[in-house]
Amino acid sequence: MRRMVVVAGALLLGAGAVMAQQDIAVQQDNLMRAQGKSMYVVIGKMLKGEIPYDQKAVDTAIADLEASVPKIATTFATNPKEDVVNATYGSSQKIWQNKADFDSKTPPVSKAISDVKGKVKNIASLKVAYDSIQAKCTDCHDTYRVKLK
Repeated sequence: MRRMVVVAGALLLGAGAVMAQQDIAVQQDNLMRAQGKSMYVVIGKMLKGEIPYDQKAVDTAIADLEASVPKIATTFATNPKEDVVNATYGSSQKIWQNKADFDSKTPPVSKAISDVKGKVKNIASLKVAYDSIQAKCTDCHDTYRVKLK
């Protein structure tokens, strides 16, 4: 009986650790998805002409990016050692092999956002802002994001 309790406890602890790892991966994925929504769903679709230019939506997207980008380092502090189930993109293990370099990618993105904040007034200036921010995002994505499917 005692052996069964020990085995059951070990299984529960193992399952809890797996669930905790998945929770961390989901938090990381959610942060990146929120930023992607601002960049590609709001700003990107405006640039493609899929939705009309909306100054309030642009300002909100830029403000959301400004608030969320500094959270990257802390959100990616722990290596979940697994990806979100059915995710298209995931985090490269290179993040935790070279965490200092990964963390150094965030300030340039924040600077690009602050440099364009309040300057976007039309599609032309939105394109300039998008290109500036996107270039800094790509610096990190090229190294630290992996396509899963």
